[in-house]
Amino acid sequence: MHTITLIKGDGIGPSIMDEAVKVINATGVKIEWEEAYAGLSAFEKFGTPLPEETMASFDKTRVAFKGPLTTVVGSGFRSINVALRQQYDLYANVRPAKSWAGIKTRYEDVDIVIVRENTEGLYVGLEHYLSPKKDIAESLAVVTRTASERIVEYAFQYARDNNRKKVTVCHKANILKFSQGLFLDVAREVAARYPDIAFDEKIVDAACMHMVMKPEQFDVVVTTNMFGDILSDLTAGLVGGLGLIPGANIGADAALFEAVHGSAPDIAGKNLANPIAVIMAGAMMLSHIGEVEAAEKVIKAVEKVVNEGIYVTPDLNPDSKYGTIEMGNAIAAAVE
Repeated sequence: MHTITLIKGDGIGPSIMDEAVKVINATGVKIEWEEAYAGLSAFEKFGTPLPEETMASFDKTRVAFKGPLTTVVGSGFRSINVALRQQYDLYANVRPAKSWAGIKTRYEDVDIVIVRENTEGLYVGLEHYLSPKKDIAESLAVVTRTASERIVEYAFQYARDNNRKKVTVCHKANILKFSQGLFLDVAREVAARYPDIAFDEKIVDAACMHMVMKPEQFDVVVTTNMFGDILSDLTAGLVGGLGLIPGANIGADAALFEAVHGSAPDIAGKNLANPIAVIMAGAMMLSHIGEVEAAEKVIKAVEKVVNEGIYVTPDLNPDSKYGTIEMGNAIAAAVE
């Protein structure tokens, strides 16, 4: 029996999370779901977007499954996602993007995994104004050898464990010679320890160009926090959008799995939201807790339903008469 913290989230979160839980339960894996709250729903219920009860649950389970959250304006949190990553040192953000046979895009051969350093860089929150008039602002990026080494090590080990052939480091060391230079130097050192995995270096702006010209040249990409934020959305665009992309946030002893899109309050409760991203995040979670066979069942079931294009949400098939619930039911039936 696995115990997992379940955070349904805001907007469309509860509806897509209900379908994801339905699909995961259909695998037969025994999971005790411990429901907790975060985001706007938590603020309305507890007066804080990140209640102590939620943190206590995650402290105990060390695995959380989360829907999209709305960051409350003026709550003291820049981002609840960032707060969770920093609190539990979830240093590796993993975002796979793979082409779907049933979804028409410009490319048919994309299979890229972005591994993003999740705790440092420009997102550490070291910002301030340099003048009383607040017309000059400064943001400081932090890059350490320790964090750089562990994220690059993670990327290479991920490549080895998942039969991937190449790791590309994306950087801006040609301009940011100290912070990005340190990251690149460490990446080269780690790459030397993995002679079985090809290693490539790309300046981040050139990498963006190459991704839209010839995405098949990329396999696993490792990079710093902000560049990873940008590149992972770029790769999502190559395969059909954020509604199809799962995300994992991995630490040494804790992990959080989520859809990476927003809470879309405008379509909440309308049975329109695409649950694919969070269902695929659920597959990543199953694999993480050792239920690899169940994870494969979920992935195959999702591919079957999406590629058939019948029981899918209107964003995937404009002629579809079905919605979130029907899609979840079809995927759960395909799992069983």
